[in-house]
Amino acid sequence: MAKEKASGDEPIIIKKYANRRLYNTHTSSYITLDDLARMTREGQDFQVLDAKTGNDITHTILTQIIMEEESSGEQMLPVSFLRQLIAMYGNSMQAMMPPYLEATMDNFRENQTNLHDAFKSSMGPEAMAKIAETNMAMFRAAASAFMPKTSGVAGEKGVDAEKTREADELAEMRAQMAEMKRKLDKLGE
Repeated sequence: MAKEKASGDEPIIIKKYANRRLYNTHTSSYITLDDLARMTREGQDFQVLDAKTGNDITHTILTQIIMEEESSGEQMLPVSFLRQLIAMYGNSMQAMMPPYLEATMDNFRENQTNLHDAFKSSMGPEAMAKIAETNMAMFRAAASAFMPKTSGVAGEKGVDAEKTREADELAEMRAQMAEMKRKLDKLGE
């Protein structure tokens, strides 16, 4: 994923005005919380500053995005986790929580990437073709149980037509499997 930066390693500056509007100084346009959520998913680094005071309010805005996501979609944070998190505020362990949670999330993302890579390498084109061939063989075996056998010269023409049809079906299944692999690869990006 491309990481858009304002210049070099500097984050994109977003200004939040008193009227609650967000202004992207990199694109010179007003944006929404949904735009910031998209930028986050795309790996774009940004910093949100209060336009009047210049204070960094990135943490508050990201928390607001999480609240919006939790209230409008499928909830990711279980109630028990939220209760435990709230209980940690003011606790002597509070200072240890941010690095712990960050390391845990980094570990989760690394495991997710490793799992995707392992799936991708184990399900290469050869494996997909083999699965398609196995499925076709099982389909042929099941279909032959219900189809009457043909014999003689007329039957041989039927066998040739059947082989051609099976080859076409196999080619079509391979194309479908390749398309499925492409979609899986795209989802993993």
